[in-house]
Amino acid sequence: MTRRSRKIPATPTPKVITDEGMPPRYAVIDALRGFAIVLMIAYHFSFDLNYYGWTHQDFNHAPFWLIARACIVSLFLLLVGISLVLNAQRTSSTSFWRRQIRLLAACVAVSLGSYMMFPQSFIFFGILHFILLASLTGRLFVRFHYANLAASLLVLLAGLSYSNPLFNTPLLQWLGFMTYKPYTEDYVPFFPWFGVVLAGIFLGRLMIAKPAWLTGRQPARWMRQLALAGRHSLAIYLLHQPVLLGIFSLVASS
Repeated sequence: MTRRSRKIPATPTPKVITDEGMPPRYAVIDALRGFAIVLMIAYHFSFDLNYYGWTHQDFNHAPFWLIARACIVSLFLLLVGISLVLNAQRTSSTSFWRRQIRLLAACVAVSLGSYMMFPQSFIFFGILHFILLASLTGRLFVRFHYANLAASLLVLLAGLSYSNPLFNTPLLQWLGFMTYKPYTEDYVPFFPWFGVVLAGIFLGRLMIAKPAWLTGRQPARWMRQLALAGRHSLAIYLLHQPVLLGIFSLVASS
């Protein structure tokens, strides 16, 4: 990936709603992120029903739930890669690092909160932890285009086909080359999932080259509502499970 890449063309102003003083948002990307949020809430709602014994589903082995989780995580991480490219065009380094600090604080909150609820299976490297690391690493790949597609395939292949007992040690489990799945409530290892982020970066470069994909007609009302959720995805992620668990707990105790 030493070959010099073509310069990313400037992005036209998109047809989206913006907050005063904030950089413009891409409605289609926010709406897709909002759709991923809806799918995630539906998944966790079903998981919580099972947790309280009101349904009986095997979330760890049933093909339907494994595929559903993989699709939801993949959508989120594709959007992480796409957003890295788009944000490089419209936000400053200060904004980028401010977001990483918020992500870091959220990671600490998730780990501490999960430890209080599930001390034996707390979240040590879940999706937020992964997004933080992938954002920092992926920023180095934004300048490349087709090389990211090749790198994506290599990372996916390595993560899905290689394992070694050396990586079972707790300090290396985040890499994903373990010989077994760790006992944790959420686990998104760097391999193979960083390959999905690299694929997103590749797609983001394609979108920059074809801005009509991002700046088409004024978004419909339903799309604007999804986009609103997508713009506040981190807050929704942090709050939705405590809210759901609180509601289920009240219902179970009544």
